[in-house]
Amino acid sequence: MSFYYATEEEIKRGETTDIYFKRTEQILEAKGLDNIRVVAEVTVGELPENWSWAVLTGVEELAALIENIPVNVYSMPEGTIFTPRDINGTRIPIAIIEGVYSKFASFETPLLGFLCQSSGITTTAARIRKAAGSKLVISFGARRMHPVLSTMIDRSAYIGGVDAISCILAAKKMGLEPSGTMPHSLIILFGDQIEAWKAFDEVVAENIPRIALVDTYFDEKTEAIMAAEALGERLWGIRLDTPGSRKGDFGEIIREVRWELQLRGYQHVKIFTSGALNEEAIIKLSKAGADGFGVGTRISNAPTINFALDIVEKEGKPVAKRGKYGGLKRVWRCQKCRSDLVSVIKSEENPKCPKCNNTMMPLLKPLIENGKIVAELPHPKKIREKVVEQLKNYNLEL
Repeated sequence: MSFYYATEEEIKRGETTDIYFKRTEQILEAKGLDNIRVVAEVTVGELPENWSWAVLTGVEELAALIENIPVNVYSMPEGTIFTPRDINGTRIPIAIIEGVYSKFASFETPLLGFLCQSSGITTTAARIRKAAGSKLVISFGARRMHPVLSTMIDRSAYIGGVDAISCILAAKKMGLEPSGTMPHSLIILFGDQIEAWKAFDEVVAENIPRIALVDTYFDEKTEAIMAAEALGERLWGIRLDTPGSRKGDFGEIIREVRWELQLRGYQHVKIFTSGALNEEAIIKLSKAGADGFGVGTRISNAPTINFALDIVEKEGKPVAKRGKYGGLKRVWRCQKCRSDLVSVIKSEENPKCPKCNNTMMPLLKPLIENGKIVAELPHPKKIREKVVEQLKNYNLEL
């Protein structure tokens, strides 16, 4: 094996699970307990970095994993913004599985893996979207992780609200055009910035924005002026990627570059920044005049959301380990004030919101019925639109 990754077939066979699940299946079969029906729910106690909300993704992969397993699955739709607990402090199930435990026990590890990492990336991308406002954001994170994860990373980032992604394969799978500027290597190989910028302009397709990287050899201001004079009106923007050891006050560099470009009549040239950016840096640089951002490590190395899968019902009777609430549950959301409420399954239909008395709607939807996927699995563009619309109702807390 040249590259270390699990194939789709190996994951579907349960070979990427933790060994104790396989041993549990072995024990249940040996003791005649392999037909016990349970209800299990996926919850999270708290979110990383004191986040107050998160965006759920990984649902489509969860469906592909559990497909053809004789269980029922109910889940929040992909791209739903959720909070860990309802208005009463009860953990909110983001997904529920009903069926014979031994049929899905060995899928717990990959199931959680799909949800935990993807949701963390999508949430971070959504937070960056909030920080950037309407300004351009491109995901540059594929290079920071194992390449087998590149399509998942950029798909999750795109759903979270970034405008574009750089990974070729991820863009291809979603029907998007990959985006990017130029690397320092292009300029170094030419040995001359102006020759490299002009070559880019001559060779690359007309529909690709001309964004010149302007910090390879000289001061950022100097190279920005050189690029503007070399390409004139054809120059869409310049990219500042000054490493942390050299940038000093990055905001001041942006202001200086903007001043000098405008002084010479290049008001049309946009300033695109990259290099170790996070939410706080984006807000600061946006105020300084940056027009766009390339974000890599902060997205791809996003905090993982620690979802857990717990049995809450056995053969129709509520059970739960300490710290968890037993019983099959429903989750309701008020479309008016965005409050969530968890109730037991036998409670009244569509309760009234305790905060505003508006009728609440169910949040968990059928995903799989007896092994068959029954939910619509929208294109990432549709999911992204849904996320961006929801973000209007949530604040960015730093």
